[in-house]
Amino acid sequence: MRARDRLLAAIEADLKTAKMPPLSWYDVLWELARSQDGRLRPYEIEERTLLAQYNLSRLVDRLEKEGLVRRETFDEDARGRWVVITDAGRRLRERMWAVYAKSIEANIGCRLTEREANTITALLARFL
Repeated sequence: MRARDRLLAAIEADLKTAKMPPLSWYDVLWELARSQDGRLRPYEIEERTLLAQYNLSRLVDRLEKEGLVRRETFDEDARGRWVVITDAGRRLRERMWAVYAKSIEANIGCRLTEREANTITALLARFL
């Protein structure tokens, strides 16, 4: 857990230095971008990102305010909602990825051989 916390803190610091939003923004935008039609229901985002519902709700509000996502209704009584990534959300995710990818390499990738990275991946995959 300490290693995870240190690595995430380093990545967050790199994003902040690059004047990018927090990693949680990237996580939500990534899940939306890779989903079918660029949209998910809030509970699907919650499951895929491991963000708590109350945090996710506030985060989606912020993303919507910034024009990065929009909400759409999907059923007859307007209770069901999609969260849909916008073109601006896709562009921001791509800009964030450029920083995030470099940070992953600087903080993780350069410290492992390819074989070690594959071993860690295989071990962690057992828990999924």
